[in-house]
Amino acid sequence: MKHVVVLCGGRSAEHEVSLISAQFVLRHLNQEKYQVSVLAIEKDGSLYSPEAASEKLGLNSSGPLNFPSGKHWVSVLLELNPVPDIVFPVLHGPFGEDGTVQGTLEVLNIPYVGAGVLASAVAMSKIRSKEVLRGAGLPVLPSLSLVQTEWQEDAEESLKRMEEELHYPVFVKPDNMGSSVGINKSRNRDELTEHIEVAFRYDDRILVEQGIEAREIETAVLGNRQPEVSLVGEIIPSREFYSYQAKYRDQDSQILIPAPLSERQVQQVQELALKAFRALQLEGMARVDFLMDKETGQFWVSEANTIPGFTEISMYPKLWEASGVGSPELLDKLIDLGLERHIRRSRFSVES
Repeated sequence: MKHVVVLCGGRSAEHEVSLISAQFVLRHLNQEKYQVSVLAIEKDGSLYSPEAASEKLGLNSSGPLNFPSGKHWVSVLLELNPVPDIVFPVLHGPFGEDGTVQGTLEVLNIPYVGAGVLASAVAMSKIRSKEVLRGAGLPVLPSLSLVQTEWQEDAEESLKRMEEELHYPVFVKPDNMGSSVGINKSRNRDELTEHIEVAFRYDDRILVEQGIEAREIETAVLGNRQPEVSLVGEIIPSREFYSYQAKYRDQDSQILIPAPLSERQVQQVQELALKAFRALQLEGMARVDFLMDKETGQFWVSEANTIPGFTEISMYPKLWEASGVGSPELLDKLIDLGLERHIRRSRFSVES
C-alpha cells in the first residue's frame, strides 16, 4: 500500500481554495490502495492542529492528521512513518504551484504529483509563460509587463506606454497568482490606475493584457511524455469575466461540457493545448485555458494551470469525468505519473 501525503492550505491568497480542493482529493483517493496522510499548512508554514485541520477539511476523524501541530510541514514530512511514497501537492498559487514546494521535494528526493521545478515556475508566471508560448509560435494576446518600482517612479509614463500599445478594455493581472485573484478589467485610465494598485498588493510584477470580447474555453491535459487531452468545455461566467467571485462565491456561472464548438474548433483547441503543454515542459497535469474571440473565432492561449482546482465546480476533474475518466481513476493516474517521472529522472547520473 503506497503512502500518499496530501499537502494543502499554504501561504498564498488561494489558501481556502486549496483546502476545498483537498477535500475533493481526499474523498476520491482509493483508501484500499493508499495510506493517506494530510499536512494542512497554515499561512505561516506551520501545521494546523489535527482538530483544526479536521474541521477545515470536513474529516470525521483525525486519522490522517495524527501528527504534532505547530511544526513546519517539512520537518513533519521527514518524520512520517512509513516514509512517503509520493506527495500530492494540492497547493494553488505562490508557495505551492510556483516551483518552491517542488524544489523542496526534489532536494528531499521525494516523488510528487505534477510538473517539475522549472515548468511549475514558468507556468505560474503569466509574464514568462506568455513569452515561452509566444516563442513557440502559439497565439497569445498582446500584453505589457510592469514592475512596481517603475510604477512608483513614474506612473504617468507607465500609463502612457500602455495606452500607446494597447487599447481599452485591458485586463490587469498579478504575475504569480491563480484563481483570478487580483485580476480586474479596466475600461479607462482611472480604472487602470486603480486596478494596477490592486494587482501590486499580490505581486511586484504585473501583466496588462489586451482585452477582447471572448468566450472562455478550457481543456485538460494528462500525462508525461505522451500526454492526452480531454473533451473541451466552456465557462459562461455570472459576471463580465470569470473572476474569483464568479468562480467561488456566485452560484450562477455555467459550465458547458462539451463546449458548443464545431469538430474542427475542438480539434484546434486540443492541438493548441498539447503544444502549450509541451512548450512549457509540463508533466502530470494541466488545465489549459483559452479565449475565443467572439467576432473572429480566433483562439488565444490564456494560461496553463499546473495544479488546477479540484473543487466540486472545477473544470479539470469535470472534463476528465466527461471524457470517461472518473475521479478515483484520475487520481490513480496522477500518482502513477508522478512515480514514473521520479524513476525516470533518478536514472540520470549526478557524478562528474
